Amino acid sequence: MLDGKKTLFSGMQATGNLTLGNYLGALKNWVKIADDYQTFYSVVDMHSITVRQDPAELRKRARNLLTLYIAAGLDPEKNCIYYQSHVSGHAELAWILNCFTYMGELNRMTQFKDKAAKHADNINAGLFTYPVLMAADILLFQADVVPVGIDQMQHLELTRDLAVRFNNVYGDVFTVPEPYIGKSGAKIMSLQDPMKKMSKSDENPNGSIYLMDDPDTIIRKCKRAVTDSVACVRYSDEQPGIKNLIDIYCACTGKTPAEVEAEFDGKGYGDFKMGVGEAIVSVLKPLQDNYADLSKNKDYIDKVIKENAEKAAYFSNKTLRKVQKKVGFPERIR
Repeated sequence: MLDGKKTLFSGMQATGNLTLGNYLGALKNWVKIADDYQTFYSVVDMHSITVRQDPAELRKRARNLLTLYIAAGLDPEKNCIYYQSHVSGHAELAWILNCFTYMGELNRMTQFKDKAAKHADNINAGLFTYPVLMAADILLFQADVVPVGIDQMQHLELTRDLAVRFNNVYGDVFTVPEPYIGKSGAKIMSLQDPMKKMSKSDENPNGSIYLMDDPDTIIRKCKRAVTDSVACVRYSDEQPGIKNLIDIYCACTGKTPAEVEAEFDGKGYGDFKMGVGEAIVSVLKPLQDNYADLSKNKDYIDKVIKENAEKAAYFSNKTLRKVQKKVGFPERIR
């Protein structure tokens, strides 16, 4: 706990283009809770290389993502926004935690199985030990809470197990993190397949709305969204496409599903889809404008990168030195 506040850690990978789902489900909520916690928000570029990346493209996407964090409203003076690869403690702690992680635990990770199936030509050790690096990310900053989706809950459970296992051997070293349970972020589904999450890796570009999509593209994608033949704007599991669009509209406007049903009562899907598209445009326009302005200010972004990396390194080293001493590494001569 720092400055009397609990510590919160989270991060996003510097691959693909962030979607509306990433913004409404995570980034927007980060901004809301920023004042309540001591926060560390990482661009987790080390995680990205479990899959082969174009080096220049990865550097570009990492910078774009860091800039997007700020454009979305995260103040780098109050939130530590940094590149994972700029803080060596992530890798150093991951190695130590590897030595406390059992093969059987990693074999049970469903995400490894899923990713191995998608990248059968590159099933590398990093892909296998990915959850240990994730545990290091969290434990390095003694995070009390971690915002996680259902797909990451298994990794957080491993993190908790490793923290408890290490503490049982060496005493009270790590804070055992809890999942952040706030107001649930909107779970945004694909516009083309409402049974799966909107994803930045979706092969169908019409399934996802990207944060940098222009208004015409957003409206077009909404018009093409999969619906049904019921011809009624109703919040029902039996109408997954319409339910997803209502969730998006609610997240963008602050309205409840009942209010949306009343607003579009008696209106066709065409009017509803146009309304959803316009609501999305109104939410993304300020973010896009901020991003454009920040992208022009190279000196400012460079300053944020440097100062926040130093801040992250300072706090991470507190934990790392303690861990190194506990496991028996020789003390460093200063």
